[in-house]
Amino acid sequence: MAISILVGLGAGIVSALLFAVVISGSVLALLLSYIAPLPILVAALGWNHRAGLVAVVTGAASLAIIFAPASGIAYAIGIALPAWWLGYLALLARPGENGPEWYPIGRVLAWSAAIAAGVTLAGAWGIGGSYADFEATMGRAIRAFLTMEGAPAGSGAPSPAPSADALGLPAGIALDDLVDAIITAVPPLAAASFVLMLILNLWLAAKTVAISQRLPRPWPVIADTTMPRTMLPALVVAAVLSVLGSGFVGLTATALAGALICAYALQGLAALHALTRGKPGRPFILGLTYAILVIFLVWILPVLALFGII
Repeated sequence: MAISILVGLGAGIVSALLFAVVISGSVLALLLSYIAPLPILVAALGWNHRAGLVAVVTGAASLAIIFAPASGIAYAIGIALPAWWLGYLALLARPGENGPEWYPIGRVLAWSAAIAAGVTLAGAWGIGGSYADFEATMGRAIRAFLTMEGAPAGSGAPSPAPSADALGLPAGIALDDLVDAIITAVPPLAAASFVLMLILNLWLAAKTVAISQRLPRPWPVIADTTMPRTMLPALVVAAVLSVLGSGFVGLTATALAGALICAYALQGLAALHALTRGKPGRPFILGLTYAILVIFLVWILPVLALFGII
């Protein structure tokens, strides 16, 4: 028990540091913040979920004390608790005839999509208490980014909003239309990237713990990833509500649709791994798929998701 607490304390401090470096704004800091869930998952998988929970409390308390209570809350909701919960689910088991029956990896993947949608909603609500406030805040941030390079050095005055021509937009597309399109695209893209972050960290943590021979379950077996069939109706409902819904209802629906598309894309990759097993062209097929995925991530995800659904 004492060792679990010590592991949790260390994991929480490391995770909080990885989360805090994003303040610097550098590319390396962003990459490091992407693996902030990893120490918590390693503690939860390698020791037990109580060690992971200690890491959650330690990391959140550290950030709240050093920076502000809001930082600790954001870390707990957006990073720590989702990581702990997935680690807890991954080691759930019940007695079976041939040994423990472990919690299916596909259900863990489904949980990651649900969590991603919830965290996206919480983040949007944190930006603005109402959807109008959220849109206004996001709109100002996007316009500020677009005008960043247009401000004269040392002028101390904000630069005027650039015209559509100055931004190189196609004819007929206004700046306001571009800003609205970006605001609409942010929730599904954020939720999809959150699913990817959680699952990559879970896989990496499981691999790390397995190497040290502390992982209780056989893991990771990528080909065993099959989400519950109820997720497909959920995707259809989310897609409909994303079109018909408004306000935070529509935002949540678009976030859930984006998260589920990413989850099904990962299931599609799992199916590809299973179907190519033992085939002579397996390295080429998988290598080409991952290369295309890296280059054309946004465009290839729906294709992989459709493959995963099939």
